[in-house]
Amino acid sequence: MLSRLKQRMRDMQTLKTLSLAAEQHALRGGEQEPGAEHFLLAALELPEGSARRTFERVNANPDEVGDAITRQYQEALRHIGIEPERLTAMGAEAQLPARNNSLYRAKSSGQELMLALARLRKQDKDAPLLGAHVVAVVASMKHGVAARSLRAMRVDLTALRAAAAHEIRSSTTPA
Repeated sequence: MLSRLKQRMRDMQTLKTLSLAAEQHALRGGEQEPGAEHFLLAALELPEGSARRTFERVNANPDEVGDAITRQYQEALRHIGIEPERLTAMGAEAQLPARNNSLYRAKSSGQELMLALARLRKQDKDAPLLGAHVVAVVASMKHGVAARSLRAMRVDLTALRAAAAHEIRSSTTPA
């Protein structure tokens, strides 16, 4: 009972870390609310390293995820007739948007990710919440910036989900 309570406390700290880092990624990109892509970037920064190892297991470079996400945003802008380079030049003087101090809010893809994480946690209460859980959820998404970014990187999503599952299993298996 006590060990499960301690695990829940650690999971809450991981969620807090993920959420704050995702919000920072969104703010740096000029957005007020993080989406699944921002949570993926945050997961890759977690010190436990499972998200990075998941990408490495499928021979995908985790350091390329941020660039793939940026390219998806740029392509979306071009699709509607806006040259991202002009926006970047115009926004050079602009400040980062202020952090919203109200209740935590995320884009619909970020909300979807958080709900999926909650469902995963109910399935396996013994495993700690890991960056690999975030990768597994994102690799299951069919739409959105995060999903398009992984496809653009030519990541095999089935293999990525399997690699994430392996990382999660190995976190509960004694070494």
